[in-house]
Amino acid sequence: MTTVDIDPTKIDFFTDPETAKTAEPYFDYMLANHPVWREPKYGVVIVTGYEEALQVYHQPEVYSSINRTGGPVLDIPVELVGDDLSELLEKYRQYFPNNDQIVTFDPPVHTDHRTLLMGLITPKRLKENEDFLKRTADRFLDEIIQRGHCDFIWDYAKGYTILAVADLLGVPEEDHPMLLELLASAPGPVLGNLELQASHHSSIEKLYDYFVAKIEQRRDDPKEDVITGMALATFPDGSLPEPLEVARIASNMFAAGQETTVQLMGIALQRIAEDQDLQDLLRREPSLIPKFIEETLRIEAPIKGSFRLTKVATSIGGFDLAPGTVVMLLHGASGRDPRLFDNPAEFDIERANARQHLAFGRGIHTCPGAPLARAEAVFSIQRFLERTERMWISDEHHGSTDSREWNLIRSYKFRGHNKLFLEYTPKEA
Repeated sequence: MTTVDIDPTKIDFFTDPETAKTAEPYFDYMLANHPVWREPKYGVVIVTGYEEALQVYHQPEVYSSINRTGGPVLDIPVELVGDDLSELLEKYRQYFPNNDQIVTFDPPVHTDHRTLLMGLITPKRLKENEDFLKRTADRFLDEIIQRGHCDFIWDYAKGYTILAVADLLGVPEEDHPMLLELLASAPGPVLGNLELQASHHSSIEKLYDYFVAKIEQRRDDPKEDVITGMALATFPDGSLPEPLEVARIASNMFAAGQETTVQLMGIALQRIAEDQDLQDLLRREPSLIPKFIEETLRIEAPIKGSFRLTKVATSIGGFDLAPGTVVMLLHGASGRDPRLFDNPAEFDIERANARQHLAFGRGIHTCPGAPLARAEAVFSIQRFLERTERMWISDEHHGSTDSREWNLIRSYKFRGHNKLFLEYTPKEA
C-alpha cells in the first residue's frame, strides 16, 4: 500500500490487515492531510500530528487515560452523558481493560501511585541495576553465541527483559526462574487478541499474589533490600498503601515495560542485521548506539498508539469533541511528522532531534521505565556486536533479502516481531 492508495473514509484502521502489517503509508498520508481525523465507522478521533498529540498529553484534566489500553468501542453499561464525566468514569472503571493498572489512572490517584513508583526506580537504583544488565546480557549470550544462530525474541529478549525488571525491583535471584516460567514460557501458536489478553491477565494476577506476599513479609520482617523499601514506601500524604496497591505498581513494570522493550530490541537488531554498513559503523563507534536507539524509537515505535477518552468538551485540530469521545494517539505516526523532523522517512543515526519522539509518551504518563528500556537496548546491542564478527537475517526462516517474510505482531496498536531469526559468526575469544 502506498500513500496514493489511501482513502481514510474507506480504510478501517482498526481491522485492516494491510495497515496493521505496514502502517507507514497510512501514517504519512494522515500527517500530510489529516493530522487530526474523525474516522467514520466508530467516531474515533485519530491524532497523528506531533503538536496535536502534545496537546492531548498535556491535558489530563480533559483527556482521561482510563481506556488507554482499550479499543475503538467502549463496552460499558452506561451512556456517557454530562458536562464532566470524571466521576462517572471512575464509577464504572471496572468495565475498562487493565483498570487496576497505573497507566489507566487519572489524577489525583495517578499522582499518588506514580510518586510511589518513581521512588522505586530512582537514578541511584538504575545505576545499581546496570552491572546486572551487563552480566545478564553475557549470561544469555553465553548460551546462544556459539550456536551461530538464534531466535532473538525467545532465546534472548524475552528472558533478558524480565530479569532486568526483576533486578530493578529487588526480586531475589532464587525467584528469577519462577518469573521466567510465568512470563517467558516457550511460544506456541499465535494467539488472537482476546486469548492474549486472557493469558496476560492471568500472569499479572499471579504477579500480584507474589508481590503481595513479599510486601507483607517485609513489613513483618524488614531487611536491607529493595523490596523492603518498596514495602515501607508511603504515598505523598504519608499513608501506607495496601499491599495490593504496591503489588500492582510493581507488576505494571513487568506488564508495561517487558513486551515493549522486547520489541524495541527486535526492531533494532533487524535493522542492524540487514544493514551491513550500519552494523560496521556501530562496531567501530559503539558510542553511537544510544543515538541509534533514539532514531529507531522515532521511526519504528513499538507502541503504535493508545487511547484516551474526553471527560469534558474540547476541541483539537479543528474538531469539536463532546464528552465521551474516544481519541487515539498514534505515537508511531507522530515521529514521522515533517513539521518537526526533516525527511522523516529517512533513518538518520545522527538526527539531532530524534530524542523528541513520543515513543515513551509525554506529560504525566511519560513511561517511568524509559531509562531502563534504553539501557537494556544499549547494553544488549553493544555486547551482541562485541561478541560477533558479523550478523545477518536468516534466509531459511525469513526468505531472501528481496522477499522477506517477517513473523510480525498483527496489531494496530503494536509493532514488532513474534520471532526474529538471526545468524552470526562468533568472535574468537
